[in-house]
Amino acid sequence: MLSLFAKTMKKTTSNITSLLGSKKEKIHKDELEELLIESDVAYDIVESLLDSLPTYSTKDQLECALLSLLEPASPLDSTPTPQNLEILLIIGINGAGKTTTIAKLANKYKQEGKKVLLGAGDTFRAAAIEQLKSWGEKLQIPVVATQHGHDPSALAFDAISSACAKGYDILLLDTAGRLHTQTNLTNELLKIIRVSEKALTQHNQHARLQKLLVLDGTQGSSSINQAKYFSEHTKLDGIIVTKLDGTSKGGAIISIISELKLPVLYIGVGEGAEDLLPFKPREYVKTLLDSIFV
Repeated sequence: MLSLFAKTMKKTTSNITSLLGSKKEKIHKDELEELLIESDVAYDIVESLLDSLPTYSTKDQLECALLSLLEPASPLDSTPTPQNLEILLIIGINGAGKTTTIAKLANKYKQEGKKVLLGAGDTFRAAAIEQLKSWGEKLQIPVVATQHGHDPSALAFDAISSACAKGYDILLLDTAGRLHTQTNLTNELLKIIRVSEKALTQHNQHARLQKLLVLDGTQGSSSINQAKYFSEHTKLDGIIVTKLDGTSKGGAIISIISELKLPVLYIGVGEGAEDLLPFKPREYVKTLLDSIFV
């Protein structure tokens, strides 16, 4: 029986198997180059990888080479110390799945016994506020919200103040989706971060603010440009990749981690509250290699 991770990668691995024709004991550099590029691993990363390998690679040799590219993939310590608030600011472009990802994270933390609060900071879209409220009702988790069009920085301040005052363990803050062309929204995000840090200073100096970027897995390596844009404006703490089950471009994770030097913390594998998996580099590599080698 396939693991849930293997099922999530099915389109990518099926495409590899189809291109390869039959599984190998060793694979030639030329064949490996085609497979990696077709899986949306960036060309320069493919060339660098091939330079480190012999003409014919075994499964073990390729596993070591791929894992070396995924070294920054180890999850950050996301467990708050006792009585310390953990604030996760969720950012990304429209359509990447930020709000649904927040619901999945909220469900995960609640199942772990954490006291969770949600902040509907995407005041740019009324639908985003209603969507997060709906998830809050479904998961029985309170939501701090305001009206459409109101200042998201003020919402962030209020949510942090409430979380500190009422002893919450986790605060998940939604933000509006923004593109690199939307300078006003980028400036708004930077203001949200400044105000959040100010609120922490005033209310709970031991609290921690982490900025997590949600990337749409179906966009493959093109999502790297999005990540680079956000990382140029603020320090990111980790990445969550969504919709990986809907693409044959699963190799893009190698590019994302290798180029950005940021950990992929989770992958989204569906639309339900439970559909979130911790990203495990070894399982990821094993899944890819099982589609290549006998």
